[in-house]
Amino acid sequence: MGFEVIVVGAGPTGLMLAAELALADVRTRVVERRTEATRNSRALTLHPRSVELMDLRGIARRFLSEGPTAPGWHFANLPTPLDFSRLDSRRGYTLVLPQARTEAILETRARELGVRIDRGQQVVGLEQDAAGVSVEVRDVAGGVTEDRALFVVGCDGGRSFVRQAAGIGFPGTDETLTGMLGDFAELEPSPAALEAARAAGVLIVPAGDGLTRLVVIDPERMRRPSSEPVTMAEFRASLRRLCGSDLGIAAPRWLSRFGNATRVAERYRERRVLLAGDATHIHFPAAGQGLNTGLQDAMNLGWKLAAEVRGRAPAGLLDSYDAERRPAGRDFTENTEIQLLLGELTLTPEYARPAAALRALLDELLGLDEVNRLLAGRVSALSTSYPAAAGDDPLVGRRMPDLGLIAADRRSTHVSELLVAGRFALLDFTGGSPRLASQVAGRVEVVAVAEHDERAELRGVRELLVRPDGHVAWASRTADPVAREAERERALTGWVGLPVADPAR
Repeated sequence: MGFEVIVVGAGPTGLMLAAELALADVRTRVVERRTEATRNSRALTLHPRSVELMDLRGIARRFLSEGPTAPGWHFANLPTPLDFSRLDSRRGYTLVLPQARTEAILETRARELGVRIDRGQQVVGLEQDAAGVSVEVRDVAGGVTEDRALFVVGCDGGRSFVRQAAGIGFPGTDETLTGMLGDFAELEPSPAALEAARAAGVLIVPAGDGLTRLVVIDPERMRRPSSEPVTMAEFRASLRRLCGSDLGIAAPRWLSRFGNATRVAERYRERRVLLAGDATHIHFPAAGQGLNTGLQDAMNLGWKLAAEVRGRAPAGLLDSYDAERRPAGRDFTENTEIQLLLGELTLTPEYARPAAALRALLDELLGLDEVNRLLAGRVSALSTSYPAAAGDDPLVGRRMPDLGLIAADRRSTHVSELLVAGRFALLDFTGGSPRLASQVAGRVEVVAVAEHDERAELRGVRELLVRPDGHVAWASRTADPVAREAERERALTGWVGLPVADPAR
C-alpha cells in the first residue's frame, strides 16, 4: 500500500485530519473532487475551542493573523450576546475568518507535513475487507484508477459517498424550511436601515475581503427547496419585505440557499471506514458551529487512528471515537434545532406573539451570568466533555485548561506547548518526574511541575495525563507513591498502549 490512510474530502475537516495523521508519520492521501480550492465561504468563524486546537499544534498565530476577533457571539440571533471572554480559556473569543482562508491555512499545514492532496479526483467505488479498503477514483478526464489503504475516512460532506458506500444510515428530519445568504461588496447602509434589518431578524456579519454577509429567512420564500438557486431580485425583494429597505445591496460575490434538514450518522465507524465532519451530521447553520464541530471530530480521531495504524492502539481506542464524538454531534445538532425553532415560531402567524414573548424572556435570561456561561460553553465547545469510567477522577474526559506551568527546571510553558507534537503529556504536580518504561518513551511528554496557575478543580491532584487532543485521560489524587505508580501504569496501558511495566525493575 502506497498510503496507509485515504481521506476523502479536502474541506477543513479532511485537511485537519490529514495533518494530524501526518504528524504521527502516517502516510496519508487526500482525494478531493473539486479541481480548485473553494472561493466562497459558507462558514465564517473559528470559535474558542477551535482556536485552542490550533494552539495545541502550535499554529494558532497563522489563523489569528488573518482576521479580527470578537469577545462573543449570538444564540438564536437574540440581542444579548454570548460572552466568550468570561469562559476559562486563553482564547475567549471568536475569530472571524472565512472558510476559504481556514482551508488554505490547513492545506499549507498538511502539505508541510507531507500529505499528498489530489484535486479533481472523485471516489466512485469503495470495498473493504479484513486487511484494508480499496477505492476507485475517477479523474476529470473520466479515467478510473484503484488505490488501497488500511483505512478510509469520509470527510466528503452531507451527501457523503463514503458513508453510503459503507452502508451507514443517516437518520433524521428532512428539510422543511430554507433561508438565503448573500455576500455583498460595497455595502454601506445607514444606521437606521441596519437597526431595522436586525430588528427584522436579518443577520449581518463581516465575511472577509471587504464583504458583508446577510442571512434572511423570508416567510414568503422559506418553503423554496434549498436546491433552487437564489436570484438577486429575490434577495432584494425579501429584504424590502422584511425591513423596508434593500440595504443598498449590489455586486454579490455569492448567493446561496440553505435548509434545516438535520441528520446524524448511525455510527461514525464501519470496520475500516470512518466518517468525520459534515459526513456525520447536517444541520441548520445556527451560531456557526458546523465547521468547528468538524475540526473537533478530526482532532479526536487523528491520534487514535494513527495509533491503530501503527499497531499500538489499546483495545477499544478507535471505537472510542464514535463513543465520544457521536453524542457530541447529537448535542450540537439539537442545539441548532432549538435556535431555529426560536426564530421559526416568530414567522408563523398563530405563534408570532407568544414566540416573541418567549424570545424576550430568553434574552432576559441570557443576561444572567450562569445562563450565559452555560450556553456560551456549548456554542464555543469549551464545555465539551467525554464519558469517563466509573471510579475515574471528576477531571477525566474534561477539556484540560491551558495552564501556565513552571517546571522543576524553572522552564516556563503552557499545557498547549507540551502537546504540539501530538503526544500525551504527563504532569507531576508533586515536583517529581515519573520514570516511564521504554515502550512509551517518545510518546509521552513528562513534566515535573513546580508551580502552576491555580484552579480549584486541581486541588489535591498529584499526577495528570493529558491526551493529544487536550482532554484529560487520567488524574490521581493518591498520596501513596507506590499505589499511584500502579494507577499510572494502568492509565498508560489503557491510553498510550503496550504494557508499560519495565522489565528492568
